[in-house]
Amino acid sequence: MAYTDFTLDDIELKFGVRNRVARLFETLPPIEPSDWLKRSLTIAASLPIRSEKAKSESIVFPMLVELRERNDNFFTIYSGDNLNADKDLGLYGECDFVLAKDVGSFSLTSPIMQIVEAKRNDIEDGVRQCAAQLIGAKFFNAKKNVSIEPLYGCATTGDDWLFLKLDDSIVVDSQKYYLNAVGELLAVFQYIIDYYKRLLK
Repeated sequence: MAYTDFTLDDIELKFGVRNRVARLFETLPPIEPSDWLKRSLTIAASLPIRSEKAKSESIVFPMLVELRERNDNFFTIYSGDNLNADKDLGLYGECDFVLAKDVGSFSLTSPIMQIVEAKRNDIEDGVRQCAAQLIGAKFFNAKKNVSIEPLYGCATTGDDWLFLKLDDSIVVDSQKYYLNAVGELLAVFQYIIDYYKRLLK
């Protein structure tokens, strides 16, 4: 078993972490995207983007770069890296994107957020994988005596974005966000980053 094999039921049975649906964020004022991000997304919209790899490169990565630039490189973006927390428990495997706080390390350290590109445009499939990676990130941090709570994640098809939070349970946001309202999407990401800025200052 690896991150891609878990279901939410597996997570509850194996780790005692229940899941629930709730509103994670209040209504936030939209953030105006930069001209660079607008241009990047316009170019992406003109291309025949069908694969998860293409969506990651042309939509998700530019969004994360925009956020990193807006926040003075507060976090590092890891793409396609392995998050090997505990192989015996199935907490291992490749991650689409991991945001980590330790910006000075070549290797992945102190993950704070997981972003999963949903396979076959199935966002529910992305949710279960993201939930497993959040459990993995918690174990990974604990092994390094790093305490970061809660941990956030996001599953996306490129067009639809659904956020998760891990504290004593896995909370799946009851509201989806959409690429065609990119200002609202940026506002949610910024809310999460601002939380970590306060926590990890």
